[in-house]
Amino acid sequence: MTEQSTDLRETVRQRYAAAAVQVAEGGTACCGPAAIEIDGNFGSGLYTGSERDELPAEAVAASLGCGNPTAVADLHEGERVLDLGSGGGIDVLLSARRVGPTGKAYGLDMTEEMLALALANQKKARAANVEFLKGTIEAIPLPAATIDVVISNCVINLSTDKQAVFAEMHRVLVPGGRIGVSDVVADDTLTPAQRAERGDYVGCIAGALSFTEYRAGLEAAGFTGVEVTPTHAVADRMHSAIVRAVKPQDTAVIAADDATASAECCGVTACCTPAEQSTDSTATPAEVKSAAGCGCGSRPGPAGVLIT
Repeated sequence: MTEQSTDLRETVRQRYAAAAVQVAEGGTACCGPAAIEIDGNFGSGLYTGSERDELPAEAVAASLGCGNPTAVADLHEGERVLDLGSGGGIDVLLSARRVGPTGKAYGLDMTEEMLALALANQKKARAANVEFLKGTIEAIPLPAATIDVVISNCVINLSTDKQAVFAEMHRVLVPGGRIGVSDVVADDTLTPAQRAERGDYVGCIAGALSFTEYRAGLEAAGFTGVEVTPTHAVADRMHSAIVRAVKPQDTAVIAADDATASAECCGVTACCTPAEQSTDSTATPAEVKSAAGCGCGSRPGPAGVLIT
């Protein structure tokens, strides 16, 4: 990492540490902690009233994002979700409710103060299916292929190595896994210098990629089905956007799984090949397959349903 990148990361860390301290020191007055002062295009106002009411006031007050990724990630019961740059935990706690007790929501943040605030909010929310991790989004401290959905709320644009972030998202996702991200994106007509004129790096503007750069970066990391859809303007020719993409199924793994299933299908070894043999010496391979109700190009699925 270059000295400039290190300095920018430290600037980001200090800003978010200060935000966490501000919320934590807000006390427990009747009106709860005051929300971080921020432009109306960012923050807790982008969540519905019912969503805000579900969570501890401190989690809502610490919201600094530019969207609501849990509203677009299409989360399901039992899924494992990772929030990059989880801050005070608002998106992690909302995700935990959506995936239910059989699922799990992870939050990753590099700021000690934000992690402390998030852990306090987790305790208040009594969220058992939540885990907060310390680390950077360029080096996610989770094994490969362990996450079903990656979300993030106006954090990726703060990274000085976005391609590393895209590569890490791809690494931790299972084949077929997906991302549902809110981020700031620039019109293709704006140069990096022009983006910088519209806001400082920590203010989520100067570090933004263009629409074309975002799509190209995700595709270079191996994602398919990339969509970058603007939702509202945050500055002149700068937008909050919903970003969706999918990690394709691993065709090599699928082929191996199919070969294994084929080799063992319906009591026949080397099924549907010239070398196929019945495991029952009293019946031919064709008789065994017919009795089991399967044939070449298919194998038994759940409850005997054939999968072709």
